[in-house]
This record gives sequence, C-alpha cells and structure tokens, in this order.
Amino acid sequence: MRSSSRGEVDPFIVMDVMEAARKLEDQGRRIIHMEVGQPGTPAPARARAALAEAMERDALGYTVALGLPELREGISALYQDWYGITLDPARVVVTAGSSAAFVLAFTALFDAGERVGVTEPGYPSYRQILKSLDLVPVGLPTHAETRHVPAVPEEALDGLIVASPANPTGTMLSKTDLGLLIDRCKAAGTAFISDEIYHGVQYGARAVSALEVSDEVYVINSFSKYFSMTGWRLGWMVVPPDHVRRIERLAQNMFICAPHAAQVAALGALGARTETDAMLEIYAANRSLMLEGLAKAGLDQIAPPDGAFYIYADVSDWTQDSLGFCREVLEDAGVAITPGLDFDSVRGHQTVRFSYARATEDIIEGIARLQRFMARRARA
Repeated sequence: MRSSSRGEVDPFIVMDVMEAARKLEDQGRRIIHMEVGQPGTPAPARARAALAEAMERDALGYTVALGLPELREGISALYQDWYGITLDPARVVVTAGSSAAFVLAFTALFDAGERVGVTEPGYPSYRQILKSLDLVPVGLPTHAETRHVPAVPEEALDGLIVASPANPTGTMLSKTDLGLLIDRCKAAGTAFISDEIYHGVQYGARAVSALEVSDEVYVINSFSKYFSMTGWRLGWMVVPPDHVRRIERLAQNMFICAPHAAQVAALGALGARTETDAMLEIYAANRSLMLEGLAKAGLDQIAPPDGAFYIYADVSDWTQDSLGFCREVLEDAGVAITPGLDFDSVRGHQTVRFSYARATEDIIEGIARLQRFMARRARA
C-alpha cells in the first residue's frame, strides 16, 4: 500500500526503551525505571475525587473545542498565582496533552517548507512533528558550559521553540535569556513558542514564563508533570487574542475537544497544590541522591538541573555508543535509561538521560545498581 514521506519520522527512542523494559518485566525481572519522565505518583486525590463525583452525575460528553470555561478560568488564575500575570481566560486553549498543542501551534503558525529552530539536545518530538507537517527543523546546538542556554539565532527562521526547564537537561532560561530570544524573534518576524510543561518543578528560583516578557508568543503547558497526570493526556496553550479563533477552528476539526473526564480531573488538581508541592519535595530529594550517586559511579560530567526531573550526562569517557550503552545497562543492571540520541542526533551518541521522577526507594536502588555496573565496566 502506498505511504507518505511525511510518515518517515524517527522513533521516540524512550518509548522503545520502555517496551524493552516491559519485556524484561514480563520475564519476572524487577526493572528500575529511570528512562521516562513520568511521576511515580497518581493524579492528586482531589483530581480523582472530582472525576468520581462527575461520573455519577454527568454523561461526560463533548465539551466546546477550547475547553471547559471553568477550567480555562482556573488555568488563568494559576498564572496570577505563579507569575503575577493577569491573563484573560479567553486566551487559554485546553488541549489533548501538550502533544496536541504542538500540532495545533505548528499548524497555525507555519506553512509547508518553513524553518523552525529547535535546540539540540531537546525534546525529540518537536523535530518529528515538524517533519510530519512538511516543516524543516533547524538544530540549534547548546552546550553544558553555558548551561544549555540557546544562543540568539543569527540565521533567519520562521519559528523558534524553546523549553525551560528543558528536557533533557533540566536547565532554565532567565528572564533576560527569554527577553533576548523574544526580541530577536520579534525583530525578524519569527514566531516564538515557549514549552513550559515543567513549570512548578524547580529547585531554587522559580521558572519564568514567556508571558512575563511578551503577549506575542505561544505558551504551551501540561497537567502531566507538576500535576502528575501523564496518562490523562491534558495540556493547554496560551495564544495571542487574535489567534484564538484560528486555533479554535483547527481544534474543532482535528480533535473536537480534549477528553472531558481529564478536564474534570484537572479542575480538581488545580485545587490540590498542597499535594503537588509535596511531590516537588520528593523530586528535590531524588535530585540530590542522583547528583551524589552518579558522581560516585563515575558519571559526573553534567550541568546540574534547575528544574524538571532529569540529569543529562556526558558518558564519552565510557562509550561512543549511547544506544548500546543503555541497552547494556538495562540488560545487565536492570535499570532503564535513555540514550542521548533521542535528544541530539549529532552528539547524542556520547550522552544519556536519567529520570528521577519515581519513588525515592526506586532511585536509591537504581543508583546502587548503576554503581555496581559501572564498577565492573571498563572505560572506553
């Protein structure tokens, strides 16, 4: 059967790692999951209770394409709380995960063949979604010595997407960093997209939203990380006022609406900040354990993360094949980690990503296994 070249995208390697780990678990092995950016905790109790109540009284059919009005208002209130921003709820669009928001944003902003800057290392699906839409991803290498802050692009681009805190590095952009990038994009007629799905998960200074710098940006966020709702597939985006109807028309036709059940749960989650902040304490403890434990294992070439729940390590002293290295760690030590090739096709053969989003006891066990594995393994 015929097929489209737009479907020729690279695999999301971390999902392949998850599948390999699952097969080992089916054989009876206990695998420590450090591959995927997924909290080990369920959705907040208030989220689950809100949905249980709604299921008894509501059919949970379609919502309007932009999302439940009360949820959009709740998200708007979050911006006042976190950043001191007065945000019109009309600019908030609820989406089926941040993944749907990326599809909507790229479709609304760019024509086929246009060039969009993406950081390397960076979230791999940016590049693959762009390719599938006949857009051209342009890699912008970042470096550990400058804490992976992207330089202001010198070449002409139609769009630029950045993340802070970033995946896979966990590093954050300051208000000055964001201002320089946004000003450059505005002057060049470049659309600016800010991926803020790890906001709320930070250690020390809070994350800065692009909306603190400009309203002429697209901001994308999600209930997956800080609110511990990955499988609920619910995100949101904030767009300029004159883009709301454009996004609404696309959302109506592409998705109809985000899952009603997940929207109800998200309303409950917005009122569960005591519980979600307690999760941050777990991540902070896990971060400290990982930084100390990886260094003792000989994996100390990193830029310490400001936020999110990842450590991105240079393993060039140990291997030039991160894919094979991660396979070896999984099979030998029973620890699932992600090769850097998922995030950087040029330099990723020398890097790996560790996630510390799971329970602290899993992190302790995973570190012990990694230390034993590295003690047995010769350097490259």
